[in-house]
Parts: sequence; structure tokens; C-alpha cells
Amino acid sequence: MIMKLKQNQLWKQGDRFYRIVHLERLSVDYKTVDPMDPEAGSHHSVTKKEFCRLIKGAEEVLDPSLFGM
Repeated sequence: MIMKLKQNQLWKQGDRFYRIVHLERLSVDYKTVDPMDPEAGSHHSVTKKEFCRLIKGAEEVLDPSLFGM
């Protein structure tokens, strides 16, 4: 499966949500998102390979307006 990563994408893995904050060629800055408080959450910086492993099997949330984004 080919993943196309884009800035501000929202991914759901189990009960966790990840939003891509900044995307570069080899790195991803992402934020863990709480559906009840989308402004809260912790920021993380990882390589693109690590991020893809993190969201392996996850599904993209196609309507992020549900989270006030």
C-alpha cells in the first residue's frame, strides 16, 4: 500500500490520532491529537520511515472538521 503523506493529514491508529504538522523530505513533525481537545497534545519529530512504521495499518481521517481543524 502506498501512502501519500501531506501536511495537516490526520491518521487514526487504534484509539490514537496523529496529525502531520510539518513535512519535509526525510522528516515528519507530528502531533498526537485528543478528539476532545484538538489544541492539546504533544509534538514529536521523527524520520519519515519511523512515522510510516508508527501509522502502519492506520486509516486516514478524511473529514478532520470533526476535530475542529
